[in-house]
Amino acid sequence: MQATLSRPASRLRAATLAVMTVVAAALAGCGTATKPPPAAQAPQRPSVPDARFFTLADDEQAREMVLFALGLLDTGYQFGGRNPEAGLDCSGMVAYIVENISGHRLPHNAAQIADSTRPIALGQLQPGDLVFFNTMQRRHSHMGVYIGDGRFIHAPSSRGRVRVDRMDNRYFAARVDGARTLVSGPDRLARSDAPACAVTGC
Repeated sequence: MQATLSRPASRLRAATLAVMTVVAAALAGCGTATKPPPAAQAPQRPSVPDARFFTLADDEQAREMVLFALGLLDTGYQFGGRNPEAGLDCSGMVAYIVENISGHRLPHNAAQIADSTRPIALGQLQPGDLVFFNTMQRRHSHMGVYIGDGRFIHAPSSRGRVRVDRMDNRYFAARVDGARTLVSGPDRLARSDAPACAVTGC
């Protein structure tokens, strides 16, 4: 009787051993070491515009600033002018462009525009940024729109027309008084070590 009972037990043990062998082989084939889960990366927070300064909606509007400014070339100068029909002065030109692109009405005063826009280093100028000059023995008394390649568009009283001048022009290079951007973003923060000589030719 014991002999007949031991055969099924022997077969069960043999079957169990075979199954364990197959499982062990399968585990050895795919590897039992589990890779640690990738470290969770902290989500990047979008840059928040500084509430003290006016900013455009996006970089595209900054590019529109340049195109709009180019469209105003040869417009007549008029002190206090804020539209092309009546004529433009420097801050009136910038305010007119910004209002048409964004709907925002900037002050009609170069110094006040400088105060309401974010400072950047001259070496960080990009097309659509603003450049300021001391042309009347006071800070930020003249301004224009930077269009790239060391050039800017402005409405000077001399020669009475909106025109393009170079930042390294001897007159303007000696009077450059800072730069401002209308574009938000941490990469545009003012830095004192940013090279300006490529712009002003110092």
